[in-house]
Amino acid sequence: MSLGHIVLLSGRWIQLVELRISSTYGGMLAGYPCKRVNDRRISRLRQQAETAYPSTPVHLVQPTPEYPDRAPGRLGPVEVLPGVACVGLFDSAPLATAMDGSVLAAAWFQPAPEVPAGENADAALRAITWEALAEDYEL
Repeated sequence: MSLGHIVLLSGRWIQLVELRISSTYGGMLAGYPCKRVNDRRISRLRQQAETAYPSTPVHLVQPTPEYPDRAPGRLGPVEVLPGVACVGLFDSAPLATAMDGSVLAAAWFQPAPEVPAGENADAALRAITWEALAEDYEL
């Protein structure tokens, strides 16, 4: 059973088979969101995906930060990532006809704790180049 289907910009259908979500800034006790904090958070999310799916290729969808109109602090300008960090495992039809399917783990950020689905999923997630990133598998 899949959690949802996404239509990539290429037209390929992929299904979400596992989803892990967390607050982007959960546990941040001091400071404020800035480039240095965000770079660490992005790196940590990719590492979480690689740890969760060690035998699966992992793709990080680069987030688009926002820059609210706030005075910069000692760490530089305020830079805010979307509020939810996600790691998901996706499955699709095989890339090669002799295989059973293809798989890719992805890490991304999104504004709300929702399951991405259909053509309404985030454009950056839908822009994944499945054929270049995914890997075939045999059952």
